[in-house]
Amino acid sequence: MKKTCIIYGSTIGTTESVAGMIASKMGIEDNCVYNASDLTPDLINQFDALILGSSTWGDGELQDDWYDALKILAGMNLTGKCVALFGCGDSESYSDTFCDGMGIIHDDLKATGCKFCGSIPVDGYTFDNSKAVIDGKFIGVAIDDVNEDGKTEERIDEWIKTLCINN
Repeated sequence: MKKTCIIYGSTIGTTESVAGMIASKMGIEDNCVYNASDLTPDLINQFDALILGSSTWGDGELQDDWYDALKILAGMNLTGKCVALFGCGDSESYSDTFCDGMGIIHDDLKATGCKFCGSIPVDGYTFDNSKAVIDGKFIGVAIDDVNEDGKTEERIDEWIKTLCINN
């Protein structure tokens, strides 16, 4: 497995919990799991692969810790780095902006030269719209731990199988 870190932004703890679950399932050490507010170019340069996660807030907004972190990442040359995304959202109450935070990260990093991996089908999800859907697939794993917490582990397990990080 490539040298991998997980970077998350979490306000109430759900995304942090999902980051911990992903780390555990992938065998990523706790010292390679970071809050987005701690992101620096030196930190990013230590890793070959990045797993980035955010919740979505308000009217489809990125989680607060990501605003400065995303400026740092978007200003870097990430050529050759694998990037996988995960997002947390509420598909019932916010079905028109479900996991938009993940889509915002993707859009802001497209020009960095990174290689995205981990897109998954939207089958089995119930939502109206999401910036995290491209060509009929989520660009990462979308987690609704509010309404569909019984599907979280299975969705993560299936997503992990698609990651370029494992190569």
